[in-house]
Amino acid sequence: MVEAACFTPRPVHDGRLISGIPLKWLPLPRSLRMKIHINGQLLDKEDAKISVFDHGLLYGDGVFEGIRIYHGRIFRLTAHLKRLYESARSICMEIPIPIEEMEKATLDTVAANNLQDGYIRLVITRGVGSLGLNPFQCPRPSVIIIASTISLYPAERYEKGLNLITCATRRPTPAALSPQVKSLNYLNNVMAKIEAIQAGCEEGIMLNEQGYVAECTGDNVFVAKNGKVYTPPISAGGLDGITRQAVIEILGQLGFSCEEKMMTRHDLFTADECFLTGTAAEVIPAVQLDRRLIGDGKPGPITAQVVAAFRELVKHDGTPVTYAS
Repeated sequence: MVEAACFTPRPVHDGRLISGIPLKWLPLPRSLRMKIHINGQLLDKEDAKISVFDHGLLYGDGVFEGIRIYHGRIFRLTAHLKRLYESARSICMEIPIPIEEMEKATLDTVAANNLQDGYIRLVITRGVGSLGLNPFQCPRPSVIIIASTISLYPAERYEKGLNLITCATRRPTPAALSPQVKSLNYLNNVMAKIEAIQAGCEEGIMLNEQGYVAECTGDNVFVAKNGKVYTPPISAGGLDGITRQAVIEILGQLGFSCEEKMMTRHDLFTADECFLTGTAAEVIPAVQLDRRLIGDGKPGPITAQVVAAFRELVKHDGTPVTYAS
């Protein structure tokens, strides 16, 4: 008897049978299977494996980038790659291929999966080494590129807005690890995310050790009040997000000033509007914090303008992918 779980389902649901096997459970042709880049090779998803001795697995030792694909273009690929290489340099890790080759490998991976819209996870691990902590026993970092899809929040939240909590888990001080390093060790953010989910919310505000707003568990945060927009400075402990920078540019084009300032929860409680930004989240309104309504509890007009402008921007801003004909 053939176990259905051994097969990758096809997108066919008409109940037809071939040799007693439902057609939807037949294996996909090799040309349609997800391809993942590992160290210069494009492998089927089922064959894409790394060693259990890789320090990315053993210690979370490595860096990554999350990147969006819109309409056959990779959004701000150059900026993402620049940040990736800066993160690696900051942790004394030399990526084994030049940035131009990484760009080509990323474009090729997207093309191999024929993705017009989606999400890229680009991962650089310290590589295979011993069970000890010493990173210098890892002779070569591993390069992994995944091109797939992502859905961070339910679709209705982009219309109605997110509910937030303030997480007890604080962002670590930059003296311990710079927030500009997108490290594979995301446990700090994961623990804060668990708090938010257990409280029945989709996202949480993370404070720094001084009690100022740093960022959310996976997004940057903006507030609007009296026609002006504010966001915490990077020095507060948040990531200098690519989407954050794009939104600051958009706000200027829309005629709104955007000021970086240290903020407490009070600034969020008394704001007229709040929205979050991130590669995976894109731009999404937030309407409640700690069971208190932000503004009137509905997405506001400035947020709506930013969302509309961002959706227009991604239609043409990006590195084009060349697909097989």
